[in-house]
Formats: sequence, C-alpha cells, structure tokens
Amino acid sequence: MRIAISSKSGCGNTTVSTLLAQRLGYPMINFTFRQMAKERGVDFWTFCSMAEGDDDIDRELDRRQVEMAMAEKDCVLGSRLAIWMLKEADLKVYLTASVLTRAKRIFNREGGTLEERLEQTGRRDANDSARYMRIYGIDNGDTSIADIVIDTDERTPEQIVDMIVAEVDRRRI
Repeated sequence: MRIAISSKSGCGNTTVSTLLAQRLGYPMINFTFRQMAKERGVDFWTFCSMAEGDDDIDRELDRRQVEMAMAEKDCVLGSRLAIWMLKEADLKVYLTASVLTRAKRIFNREGGTLEERLEQTGRRDANDSARYMRIYGIDNGDTSIADIVIDTDERTPEQIVDMIVAEVDRRRI
C-alpha cells in the first residue's frame, strides 16, 4: 500500500510519516527542500528564495519523490504535495494545524523567536501556495482530494499514527 501524507510546514508531516513507516515496516520517502538545499550547499531560506524564481526546483523535487515512491510496492510518502503528486496512492492523508501551533512547533525545533517563526510560517504558506498554484494549478488548501483530514493541534504524533493505521486496516479488509 502506498500512503501519501501532505500538510503545510509544522503540522507534523515528517514525524507522523516516519512513525507510520516504522509501525507498518514500510520505506519512508520524504525528500525535501531542506535536503535539496543541503545537496547544493545552500542555506535553506536562500534555497526557498531561489525556488521562488525557478519552478524547475519544485518540479525536480516532486519528480524525484514520485519516482522513489513508485519504485516501492509499499511506502509512506510525506511531502507538501504528496497527495496530489502521487496519484497512485492507496491512501491520501492531509494533516492540518493552526498557524500558531505550527509556528510554535517550528520555534521548538529550530529556535529563534516565536514572533519570527510566526511571520516566517505565514510568509512560507503564502509563497508555497502561490507557487503550487502557478506551477501545477494545485490549491494546497483544498483538502477534498484527501481520504482523511486530521487536525493535529491537540493530538500527539502517536494518536495520529493510530488513526491512519486504523484506516489502513479498514482498507485491507
């Protein structure tokens, strides 16, 4: 079973995808802007700015993710656009959280100030949404393509994984 999990930054996508893959014994695929920036020896925020003017960066990232997922019979693909890009996914999950919750999580992970992370999160949301619409015609706020939408504000990653595993089990019957 191929499972695609998408969200905006700070919703817990990487954590949930990793835990889910471990629980199911599936390969985890989560190739990100952070990894591409590191490959190219560029600061993450600089790389994000570069992507604003070079749509090929997004296309390469998304192409590589789908290729990795399609090489596997079973996998968990966690990325911003996984549920849209991996059309062959057997289960599409979208994680949500308030912008404040997401900024707090990013602050806890990366430091800085909460105000700075709140501003960056809002700016990144706007930039990402505009880019996805321009490049692919995808509205990443429209969750209608998802099989399950999970609000992560008040849930632990383990609770979220339990919900997804329950749906996987239900579909296997």
